[in-house]
Amino acid sequence: MTKTIVVGGGLAGSEAAWALAQAGVEVTLIDMRPACMTEAHKTDKFAELVCSNSFRSDDWAGNAVGLLHAEMRRAGSLVMQAADLAQVPAGSALAVDRDMFADAVTKHVSEHPRISVERREIPSLDALERAHAVVATGPLTSPALADSIRMLTGEDSLAFFDAIAPIVHADSIDFGIAWKQSRYDKEGPGGDAAAYVNCPLDKEQYESFIAALNAAEKTEFKDWERDTPYFEGCLPIEVMAERGPETLRFGPMKPVGLTNPHSDKRPYAVVQLRQDNKLGTLFNIVGFQTKLKYGAQEEVFRMIPGLRDARFARLGGIHRNTFLNSPKLLDPTLRLKAAPHLRFAGQVTGVEGYVESAAMGMLAGRFLAAELQGRVLTPPPWTTAFGALLAHVTGGHIEGGKGSFQPMNVNFGLFPPIEAPERDADGKRLKGEARGKAKRRALAERALADLDAWLAG
Repeated sequence: MTKTIVVGGGLAGSEAAWALAQAGVEVTLIDMRPACMTEAHKTDKFAELVCSNSFRSDDWAGNAVGLLHAEMRRAGSLVMQAADLAQVPAGSALAVDRDMFADAVTKHVSEHPRISVERREIPSLDALERAHAVVATGPLTSPALADSIRMLTGEDSLAFFDAIAPIVHADSIDFGIAWKQSRYDKEGPGGDAAAYVNCPLDKEQYESFIAALNAAEKTEFKDWERDTPYFEGCLPIEVMAERGPETLRFGPMKPVGLTNPHSDKRPYAVVQLRQDNKLGTLFNIVGFQTKLKYGAQEEVFRMIPGLRDARFARLGGIHRNTFLNSPKLLDPTLRLKAAPHLRFAGQVTGVEGYVESAAMGMLAGRFLAAELQGRVLTPPPWTTAFGALLAHVTGGHIEGGKGSFQPMNVNFGLFPPIEAPERDADGKRLKGEARGKAKRRALAERALADLDAWLAG
């Protein structure tokens, strides 16, 4: 029997192993933790969430990541099964109790009769002995393995920094100042329209906060890290502040869609916190990924009204991410061109986000299972969220193979265009945002129909 291996027990690796096992393939999942930990991981659980606890929007008809959620559920995703089980209130988003989520993934993977687990480091691709393998080691690939990948591909892996937001104990938030409300009272998948804690700032408080943020002591990078770019979708709060005094007020601290029950005056800016565990005892500060030193974090973040006496369950941090020049290195089924017995999946391929990483793991597992079983599995249609992400990773969106490859979250800009409906069901002409909403729904409906046909085929 051909030996099949998945390297890495994150979201992509867990999903790849699950897809292989569910297709009837015996697979060995190898993860280096706990023998060799990373700077960001705290446990040896599979699919540990090291950044936010949010899987972002769950709105399949209006948001591309919500559509990806729906596609993954239809395709039998383990990650989405665990996320739905561990869901906590988060407005229109899908957020999870991170421990419950990781426990569920770990249990399902460890107990699957066709998955065996080994806890050891893979120091090089040679150690796989030409086994059919999915490499899903993520943005924190060990230096030795990263060097091995570079030697085989002849390409330097690109790199960027990804920052972690702090988590606050709920009972240390002052609800005489803060209040619970989702923007525009929008209900999430759990039906909760008051899933966020909101801390209001007036103009003077906001300006003082920005000044303190700019002046606070930051983490110093090592010489070899200094020129590494950030991913634009996950910028540290202080990097955003450096771009201008109003940047945060039009970003994560925007005051729109909220009504302060403690005051008739509209807030100048608002800091939001999102529930981080099932019990509702922990909340993370939304969009506050940071590279501030720990002492500076406590001092500066306690300037936020409602957080003066905040107790931090975890302070923010920062780690270095690496990813491949995938359009040049990978084929349309995620095989490494230089060594087709190897596939890559997850963030190391240049997708951003938990669900995007898991989706690449699922696809890599399905492609490998089909190959081992002598079946032909064509890539999912570009009109689907799966296909749009895959096209991004393998170069389908880069005309002539030219352009600078950068990490990307799933978004409707990656999908083939569709003509926006001009009228609604009652014949009324659609304009502006109403037409944009109708167009997004049309894109999503086309995607799900095409996905169903692909899954059935």
